[in-house]
Amino acid sequence: MSAEPTPRREVVTGVPRRVRPLPRHRTQSEIDEQTALGGAYVRSLMRSQLRAGLTAFTALALVAGTLPLVFTTLRSGAVVWAALGFAAYPPITLLAWWYVRRAERNERDFARLVEGRPAP
Repeated sequence: MSAEPTPRREVVTGVPRRVRPLPRHRTQSEIDEQTALGGAYVRSLMRSQLRAGLTAFTALALVAGTLPLVFTTLRSGAVVWAALGFAAYPPITLLAWWYVRRAERNERDFARLVEGRPAP
């Protein structure tokens, strides 16, 4: 073993002289520059959001469209109001919940694609 002292470590605590920009992902720059590939990415997001919206609208039309049939078969004012006031809201609420979750998932998948992160 040698008797030489270990070199002292110096810590620099100054302000950085130059701030480097964060590295941009290629996909994000494609979208920002509005290239054909970036346009395809945005169209893909819009298409998936439109598909979710049309699915929710179709389900809502089925729920709302069957209500007149239910009303004509019931022929009772109290039961009609009960069906309109209570039975119609749970499916509509579930449909709204599904649509919001689907739209957020589409946006999360798009952001993951843009940022270059792998799918979980």
